[in-house]
Amino acid sequence: MKTLSPRVLLIGVACVLCSRSFSFADGVVAASVNSTNPSVSGAFNPLFPDALMQAGAVALSEQSVLTLPGAEPPPGPLQSSDKLQSVLLNNDVFALYGKPGARSMGILGQYSLTDIEPIMQDFVAKYDAANGARGVIPSFYIIFGTCWPEGEIGYLSDQVVREYVEFAAQRGWYVYLDHQIGKYSVDAAMNRLLPWLKYPNVQLALDPEWRTTKPMQEIGSVTAEEINRAQQMMQDYLVQNSLPGRRMLVVHQFKPKMILNRSAVKSDFERVQLIHCADGFGSPTLKKSTYALNAEATNIPLKSFKLFLKPTVEGAGYDVPLMSPEEVLTLNPRPYLIMYQ
Repeated sequence: MKTLSPRVLLIGVACVLCSRSFSFADGVVAASVNSTNPSVSGAFNPLFPDALMQAGAVALSEQSVLTLPGAEPPPGPLQSSDKLQSVLLNNDVFALYGKPGARSMGILGQYSLTDIEPIMQDFVAKYDAANGARGVIPSFYIIFGTCWPEGEIGYLSDQVVREYVEFAAQRGWYVYLDHQIGKYSVDAAMNRLLPWLKYPNVQLALDPEWRTTKPMQEIGSVTAEEINRAQQMMQDYLVQNSLPGRRMLVVHQFKPKMILNRSAVKSDFERVQLIHCADGFGSPTLKKSTYALNAEATNIPLKSFKLFLKPTVEGAGYDVPLMSPEEVLTLNPRPYLIMYQ
């Protein structure tokens, strides 16, 4: 059984006891996030963004009278109600990647929502056993905007996205919405993604590979300046819409040209946690080499690692052999977001 610090345990238990109701500006859904759902692994107590503000976490804990054996009180008052916490301090994030309804586009598209849950739990249990005292946050990593020939973008329907977001929220899971950009600007991609941040469990992602008019023929790219602007847009949206806490923005890379002028990328936005994902399939040796190249970007310290399961499409690439959770977690620097396609 994992041992958590008294403060983390206090906040976690408070989140379990307090059923939080989230209502959204578009009036479409009010999702009740309740980690007592019997289908959720007991190893994870979700901390949604309102609990990621120190003041918010304390407010949650004060809603219930808790007696924890051996627990000590926090060491004095919090210095700033605006200081942000990060779920990555005590948790890793595990994600199943794909496009709902598209069997050829990742494991997430090969199963219905009902059928994917036990598969998620099995993967999460393996990483939970491998990562020591840290928790694991289950996640859907959804291809939201798909690059088509000529660089056009096909979008997943709002109805499907809401279905997955609500399903995940009810279980304390995250949802990453990934935009492949195509022939359009990064600004345009972000403008399409930003409204989904009104859902407290939603994070965003950009995939430079598909910033092209010739998908499957050439590998696209983004610039450091575009990534920085995307983070600024995301932060401005969170502030302007009074959305609490931090959110993640994931950027994929497996070739040097995919992020131009990479050393100029910033990772100091208060409300945005930039995650640098090592993409690409192959042998463990090849994947470790790609990860090492990404690791050189110390200006983007939070790393992610993607693994490829055997696909349903004949001739498509995948990892042989597939690295184990233990191997993944010994990468240097350690990845905090692990995804399987």
